[in-house]
Amino acid sequence: MRLILENGMVFQGKSFGAEKATSGEVVFNTAMVGYPESLTDPSYEGQILTLTYPIIGNYGVPANSKTNGISDFFESDRIYVRGLIVQDYSYEYSHWNAVKSLGDWMKEENIPGIYGIDTRMLTKILREKGSMLGKIVYDDEEEVEYYDPAGENLVAKVSCKEVIEYNHGAKKVVLVDCGVKLSIIRELIKLKVDLIRVPWDYDFNQIQYDGLLISNGPGNPDYCEITVDRIREAMKLDKPIFGICLGNHLLSKAAGAKIYKMKYGHRSLNQPVRKVGTNICYITSQNHGYVVDQDFLGEDWEPYFINMNDGTNEGIRHKTKPFSSVQFHPEAAAGPTDTKFFFHDFVKML
Repeated sequence: MRLILENGMVFQGKSFGAEKATSGEVVFNTAMVGYPESLTDPSYEGQILTLTYPIIGNYGVPANSKTNGISDFFESDRIYVRGLIVQDYSYEYSHWNAVKSLGDWMKEENIPGIYGIDTRMLTKILREKGSMLGKIVYDDEEEVEYYDPAGENLVAKVSCKEVIEYNHGAKKVVLVDCGVKLSIIRELIKLKVDLIRVPWDYDFNQIQYDGLLISNGPGNPDYCEITVDRIREAMKLDKPIFGICLGNHLLSKAAGAKIYKMKYGHRSLNQPVRKVGTNICYITSQNHGYVVDQDFLGEDWEPYFINMNDGTNEGIRHKTKPFSSVQFHPEAAAGPTDTKFFFHDFVKML
């Protein structure tokens, strides 16, 4: 099979997943572990994922066991990437928690995988030219058209369709599901809150709640103007608001900022961020292709964190009210747990 980029470059490889053609935006992630979590992260909707770590599949895939109706190990109930690109696929796997191989799992989910690709070269191309469209084909180059995920509202595709409640405490938190990772729900349940998960366009201001959390999600945040309007309305209540990843984009838009697409995004487990005004740094897990232009923030807002690699925004906060957001993932699965305290701080404010 072949990977064909929109610039005409062709990479020859071999199949290890479902035998089907696919297309999407080709992006890369530099994490060494965590492929079960990455593949099931709704933020990868519409994308073909390249893993830069060379050996993939060696620890298999865990069982989809559930607690409180929520998967123990995955970030959602299915694989969201459109395809997976690796250098060396390991047919043999060994792990105390593994029940099947990565290839078998991808066949079950009808997701193609290609190995034998020079992922180092591919990643250098994506870094130099930026994320680009690509397709994985078998025989005919015209098997599938190039699919551009920027052309549609991905949040609407991955958000829940109805209100879901997780009753585990007295304080009521509304979770706006823009493509939420289940790790976020697991963390909030641990902290004993009454969690109400609502669709991305739901009018949550009709609910009596103690705090609002805006989740991660895929794609261009400009499609979510209705959510931004709801957030602006919620700000009038002065109740705690916390955003994660796409949630940072949406809260920032509500605060007057603009969003722009990055050249190739941040997708890794080792992004260093610094708390503005201090020398305190954290190592964080990230997965995003858009970023906040903080120059347009309203005067009542300020940057919260800055990326130490490229100086881009990593969060905002209100100067006087309990509103804040971060571009990284405090729940970090897989990844560092340095910033998990954000969930505790949010719940303390309720």
